[in-house]
Amino acid sequence: MALFKATVRTPRKDGFYQVYIRVMQNRKPGYIKTDKVVTKKHVDKDGNITDPFVNEYCARRILRFTELLNRVDCTRWTVRQIIEYVTKEDEDLCFSDYAALHIDRMIDNGQVRNAKNYKLALQHMERFAGTNRLMFGQLTSTFVNRWIATLEQTHRAKEMYPVCIRQVFRAAIKEYNDYDNGIIRIRTNPWGKVKIPQADRSTKIAISPEECRLFFAAPLPETKFIDPVPEIGRDVAKMILCLAGINTVDLFEMPRDGYHNGILCYNRAKTKKVRIDDAYIEMRVEPVIQSLVEKYKSHDPNGKYFFNFHERFCDSDSFCACVNKGIKMVCESMGIPKAKQYKAYTFRHTWGTVAQNDCKASIDEVAFAMNHSHGRTITRGYIKLDFTPAWELNAKVIDFIFFSTRRSKQGMARDVDERKDALFRIAPKYMIYARAYFRGEVLAEVSDIGFSNIDEIISRLAAKLPESIPDRCAVQFRIKNVDTEREAVYERTKGKGF
Repeated sequence: MALFKATVRTPRKDGFYQVYIRVMQNRKPGYIKTDKVVTKKHVDKDGNITDPFVNEYCARRILRFTELLNRVDCTRWTVRQIIEYVTKEDEDLCFSDYAALHIDRMIDNGQVRNAKNYKLALQHMERFAGTNRLMFGQLTSTFVNRWIATLEQTHRAKEMYPVCIRQVFRAAIKEYNDYDNGIIRIRTNPWGKVKIPQADRSTKIAISPEECRLFFAAPLPETKFIDPVPEIGRDVAKMILCLAGINTVDLFEMPRDGYHNGILCYNRAKTKKVRIDDAYIEMRVEPVIQSLVEKYKSHDPNGKYFFNFHERFCDSDSFCACVNKGIKMVCESMGIPKAKQYKAYTFRHTWGTVAQNDCKASIDEVAFAMNHSHGRTITRGYIKLDFTPAWELNAKVIDFIFFSTRRSKQGMARDVDERKDALFRIAPKYMIYARAYFRGEVLAEVSDIGFSNIDEIISRLAAKLPESIPDRCAVQFRIKNVDTEREAVYERTKGKGF
C-alpha cells in the first residue's frame, strides 16, 4: 500500500511554501500538488506543516486516497499510476466528448434519427459556449438557463434540445458517479434549477376531402425531367393518404420481404425501438394505389428494400425533402398561397381527421390504424393483433375522398382550448337573442339588432338585473346569433364584470 504525507518542498519566490501530498510506492516518491500554501512560520525545522487547517484538509485528501486504493490491487503499480488513479476524481470531465460517445452508442443501437436531434442539440450548445470542449463543470444552472433563453423563438427546439442535453447528462451521472462507494466525478447537476419550456402546440395541418380531390385532380406542372419532382410528390402523397397516413421514412425503409399478398408489413421507424410490440403493423394495399406500388417497386433482386426510393435518394431525409418539394410545386401551380401549401405530413393528418369526422371512427380506432400506441403498449405486446379493422377504416376513408362528392364535416369540430367566441360573430346587422341566468333562473333577456360586440349585449342585460344579486356572484349570459344559429355562453362576476 502506498504511503501519503502532507509536506512542503522549496519556498517560492514570494516566500510561501506550496503544499504537496507526498506519495511513496515501492520506495519511490511522487508528489500531488494541492491548492494550499503556508508561510515559513507554519513549517517546523523537520519540514512538517503546523497549520491545523491545512493539515485537516490534507488528512481528508489522504483518507480519500486510501479508500480508493483499498478497492484495487495496487501492489505492482508505479507511483505515477498511483497518482493518476487517486487524482482522476478531481479532473473535470469533458461533456462534449461524453455526448459524442453517447450519440455513437445511440447510432449503434439503431436510434439513428434520434441521434441526429442529440447531435444538433450538442452543436447548438457548443456554439453558444464558443467551444467544442464543453466541460461538465461549465454546465451550471445559470449557464444552461442562458442557453435555453436563446431558443425562445424556436417552435420545437426550445424543448427538444434541453431534453436531449439533460438525457446525456443523466446518462453520464449514472456511468461516472458511484454513490454507494462515494465516488462522485460529476459534482454539478444544474437540472434541479432549470425549467425546460414546452414546445409550441402543433397546428392542425389537415385539409378537407374537397381540397384533396382538387389536389389529386390538378394537372402536374410542366418539367423537362424524366422523373419530375411534382409527380413523385403527388404519388407519394397519395400513397400516404391511402395507407392510413404512413410516414415517408417507412415507405423509404419498407423491407423487401414486407409485402405479402397485397399487404404491407412493417415496423414504424419512429417508435419501433421504444414500444414493446416493436410498432408492428400490417396495412392492406387498396386498388386505388396498386398501380403506384408497382410503379415504385424495386426490381433489384439483391436489394433489401421493397420500394426503389433508396436507388434515387441517399437517405430517408432527402427522400422526404424531395416529396415535400414536389407537393409544394403542385400547390404553386394551383395558386395556393405559400403559407397554406401542403407537405407530406399534411396527408397523414388529413387521413386521421377524415376517419374521425366523416367515417365515424373513434379516437382509439384512428390511433390503432395510424399505429399509435394510444396507451395500450402492454396489451399490444401480449396479443396477436388482427389488423382488418384498420384496413376497413382505411377503405372507408379512401371511398369518402376519392369515390364520392360528399361534403366533409371538417371545420365543424372545435379544439378544446379554442376560445368560445372563435366561431361566434357579432355585427349590428345580426339579430341577437340573449338571456341572463342566475342560479339557473332567467332574470333578464333581450332580442334586438345593432350590437357591435359582446360587451354591449352584456351591458344591456346587466342593466335589467335586480339589485338583490350579491356582489362577487357569477351570472351566466347566454347569447345567440339568430341569423347564423350560433350560440355562446359568457360568465361575469358582479362588481367586476358588470
